[in-house]
Amino acid sequence: MSSSLSWRALGAGLAAASIWGGMYVVSKAVMNTVPPLTLLASRLILAIGLLAWWLPSRPRPAWSLWPRVLAVGAVGYGLSLSLQFVGTHLSTAANGALVTTATPAFVYVFARILFREPIPRQRWLALALATVGVLVVMDPRQGDWGSERFVGNVLLAAAALTWALYSVLIGRLAGRADLFWVSVLAFLGGLFLVLPLATLELYRQGGLSGPLTPGVIAGVLFVGWVSTALAMVLWNYAFARLPAGIAGLTFFAQPVVGTLLSTWFLHEPLPVTFWLGAVFIAAGLMLAVRAGP
Repeated sequence: MSSSLSWRALGAGLAAASIWGGMYVVSKAVMNTVPPLTLLASRLILAIGLLAWWLPSRPRPAWSLWPRVLAVGAVGYGLSLSLQFVGTHLSTAANGALVTTATPAFVYVFARILFREPIPRQRWLALALATVGVLVVMDPRQGDWGSERFVGNVLLAAAALTWALYSVLIGRLAGRADLFWVSVLAFLGGLFLVLPLATLELYRQGGLSGPLTPGVIAGVLFVGWVSTALAMVLWNYAFARLPAGIAGLTFFAQPVVGTLLSTWFLHEPLPVTFWLGAVFIAAGLMLAVRAGP
C-alpha cells in the first residue's frame, strides 16, 4: 500500500461505498412508484448510456474476455442487485444497509477459496474490528426483524453473498482490460437477466404505482448515473488494484455515510455511539492496510 496508485484505489472503494450509503433511502422512496426490478433495469440502462460515450476512445477488450465479463455481470448486476432491490422493497432501508454489510466477510471467503488469496491474521482482526464498528453505528435492535420481514431479510443476505462473489471475480477481470469496457459489459450481462423480469413485473402490476414526479425522476437518475455508473466503476477499480481482502473492507464506509445522511437530510438523531463505531471501522481498515498484500 505504499504506492500512490494503491492509495487511489483505496479512496475509490471508499467513495463507492459512501455513495451507496445514501442509496438505500433513495431507492426505498423511489420504489413507492417504480417497482424494484423495473428500477434496476432503468438503473443499468442509464449507466450503460452514460459510460457508452467514452467507449469509442478506449481500447476494446479481447473477444475471448467478453463471455466471462457478461457472466460475472449477470451474477452481480442481474442476480445480486435483483435480490438487493426486492429484498429492500420487502424489508426496510435500515435492514438493507445493515444486512448487506456482511459482504466483506464473504469477500474474504471467496478470495481464499477461488484464488488462494492469503488472509493474514491481522486482516481477520481488522474485519472483526470493523464489524463491531458497524454493529455500534447501526444497532441491530433498531432493525425490523419481525416475521413479516423475514423473506426480505433473507434476500438481502443472499444479495450480500452474491455481491461478494461478483466483487472478487470482477477484480480479476478488470485488471486485464479497460475498466470502462469491463463495467459496461458487466452492466449488459445484468441487463440481459433483469430486463425480461422487469417487463413481466410491469405487465403483472399494470404499470407504475404512481406518477413520475420530479422527485422520483431525480431519484432514478441518482441511482442510475451516480450509484451505478460512477460508483460501480470506482468499485471495480478498487478490486482491480487492491487485494480483495482490503478492497472489501471499504464497504464499511456505507453504514457510516448512510447514518450521517439520514441525520442531515431526514433529521434523524445521531446515535451517541456513532463516533465510537466509526473509530472501530477506521481502525479495522487501517489495520488491514498495515497487514500488507
